Amino acid sequence: PFSLLTKRENDPPPAKYGGRHTVTLIPGDGIGPELLNHAQELFRFCCVPVDFEVVNVDSSLTSEDEINNAVTAIRRNGVALKGNIETNHNLPPSHKSRNNLLRTSLDLYANVMHCQTLPGVQTRHKDIDIIIIRENTEGEYSSLEHENVPGVVESLKIITRVNSLRIAEYAFRQAREKGRRRVTAVHKANIMKLGDGLFLQCCKEVAAGYPDITFDNMIVDNTTMQLVSKPQQFDVMVMPNLYGNVVSNVCAGLVGGPGLVPGANYGKDYAVFETATRNTGKSIANKNIANPTATLLASCLMLDHLGYVKMFMRTSLLI
Repeated sequence: PFSLLTKRENDPPPAKYGGRHTVTLIPGDGIGPELLNHAQELFRFCCVPVDFEVVNVDSSLTSEDEINNAVTAIRRNGVALKGNIETNHNLPPSHKSRNNLLRTSLDLYANVMHCQTLPGVQTRHKDIDIIIIRENTEGEYSSLEHENVPGVVESLKIITRVNSLRIAEYAFRQAREKGRRRVTAVHKANIMKLGDGLFLQCCKEVAAGYPDITFDNMIVDNTTMQLVSKPQQFDVMVMPNLYGNVVSNVCAGLVGGPGLVPGANYGKDYAVFETATRNTGKSIANKNIANPTATLLASCLMLDHLGYVKMFMRTSLLI
């Protein structure tokens, strides 16, 4: 069956109302609602003891009331299944991405994607089995931009020692628990000597505490070339936010496309499951042609996280 890192720092929230879990469901935009409908149907046919609390977030609104309601619901339930929320580029720069607001509000610091060859899917490369761990709360996605003078824009990239150590520790801890042998830190410290240099230094410090795991590092542009030429060389990869976005999409393409790979966002207290590439797919919405595999697998990973191991095995094998 499909697998992913599902361990959270805390145990899943206790089952309520006769042994059933309540999960926040955020349909999102584009193909999100129809894909999540498939997940709900799968759960219904498999008699999964999960009830969904649906929270809609309208991406066209400037008010943050709806995303705040979604955050509150996740804090109440502990777990969410989510479609991607479109970022409305027609709104002013002060309008922050709802996806970013959700991740930062809940401190979902680790985005995890397990990119592996799937049976029956024809691809150029075989035997791919890569775990990508992406810092999820800072970097270029800190939403700190301003125009100094007309025609000159400054965008701030935030890298902190605390968050870099935290994501590096998460990567090495998960590598050890999953029996992995190698962790690769992806960076651009040759150019961004302070920002990426700090991230790389933190990874080296954490690696010193895991002598049983081989550690190396690779510049991000070389990483993308190596991925498309020989992806089998990679095991566990850890990287800052923007590089994680790029590498995740490259890896999804290697194993068959964005419709096949699930993703998960973990924090100390909460977990949110979604497709790995976070694509709204508006151009194919409501045509019944969107591949639901990634969403269905994400829902299965949620089952594993909630402790329904047998149901996770059964539904993932079914998919």
